[in-house]
Amino acid sequence: MEPIQQPDFQHGYASGVEGVNRETYEGYLSSRVSVDWLTNRIQEKRDALRQLDQHTAETTEARRNTFADLQTHTQQVDRLAKQAGQYEADRQAILTERESLRERRAKAAPEYSLLAGLLFLVAGISFLAGDLIISHEIVAYALNIRDTNEAWAFAVGLAMVSILLKPAYDRLIEQPYQQDPVKHGSRYGRFKLALAGFAVVTLAVLGWFRYEAYRTDQLKAAINKSVRQLQLNTDPLATSQTLDERTLNKIEQQLRESSELNLTLVNSPWALLSFVLSGILFALAGAVCLGIALPVLSAFWFRWLQADSKLWKLRRRQKRLEKLLTPLETELAEQRTRQNILQHNLDLLPDLAELKTRQQSLTNDLDVLLEDLKLAQTDSRIHNFNDGYGQGEATRTALSPDEQRQFRQDLRYRHISTRNGHHTNGNGMNGTNGKSYVPTREE
Repeated sequence: MEPIQQPDFQHGYASGVEGVNRETYEGYLSSRVSVDWLTNRIQEKRDALRQLDQHTAETTEARRNTFADLQTHTQQVDRLAKQAGQYEADRQAILTERESLRERRAKAAPEYSLLAGLLFLVAGISFLAGDLIISHEIVAYALNIRDTNEAWAFAVGLAMVSILLKPAYDRLIEQPYQQDPVKHGSRYGRFKLALAGFAVVTLAVLGWFRYEAYRTDQLKAAINKSVRQLQLNTDPLATSQTLDERTLNKIEQQLRESSELNLTLVNSPWALLSFVLSGILFALAGAVCLGIALPVLSAFWFRWLQADSKLWKLRRRQKRLEKLLTPLETELAEQRTRQNILQHNLDLLPDLAELKTRQQSLTNDLDVLLEDLKLAQTDSRIHNFNDGYGQGEATRTALSPDEQRQFRQDLRYRHISTRNGHHTNGNGMNGTNGKSYVPTREE
């Protein structure tokens, strides 16, 4: 459309011909453009707010569903994690106990082998048996206890002195040396040297006493042989009475010599030293041998029958827990993966607080635009009224008094018709020749 055919141009042209103030219609046009622009902006804001409301509702529903699914998997993860944690704690406890038991087993390794421990045990029992025999002889003869049961009971009590000496040997000699060989090595060595010296002295005394006993036995054998010779080499020409007296005297003399040899052997100080030193040596040697053998056997008992058995049981428990833990960890990993996916999906959804902030911002903008629209519509109507008033005033100036009177009648008639619901002609007027005296926007 060419500018000359536009309504605004036509209206401006008419206003210029009639001499109406141009600023009034300019204000009307400015206000009208503002109204149209504000109307479009308001519609855009309302559309955007409606879309945002729909998006917020969809987001809220999506977040609600995703959060519900997330909570389900979170509960599963918590339950599985707690169960897996309990199994893992039990497994770690088993591993700790196994490690501790291995360390105890390693520390319990004896210095001697099992064969040496058995040999020391046999030696200790032998020393106890020898001490028991010596004690029984002392009790039965030296103490004159004739009852067999009482004699053996007392002998066993004396033999158990080795058992009494064993704790003393363990605590004072063996254990300190095992704990710190460098610090207590000298005392351990002195004790071993003293015990070895005492054993050598005792063996020397026993050797000398065995020699004395052997010599006495040989002398007694010679006497017995002499007696037998006297009995065999009798003189057949001698009278019977003379032969018997002489032979009996020689035999009695030989027997007295044999008895004197027995008394000399029994009353010998070597015999006394042999009994005393052998009793002491057997008690000490039994205590030392048992002090070495019993810890060795106890260590092997602990290592083979206690530690190894318990390690085997712990290993079985660990394998059983690992069989339970493996599928549980797999399921837990799957649940955690699903939980992470749902959490990621939840994080990707818009923030409801941000959406509400945007809604509030759009609402505030819409309120401002509506307020501006109200002002723009107000200005538009005011300028429209002023423009119409100017047009009417220009028209009134150009009309004659009769035309002005006719125009007032027409206005009155139009108001009455409008009030009573009557319609005017096509141009809204009832004037002469169909000419309207009220200018329109299309003129």
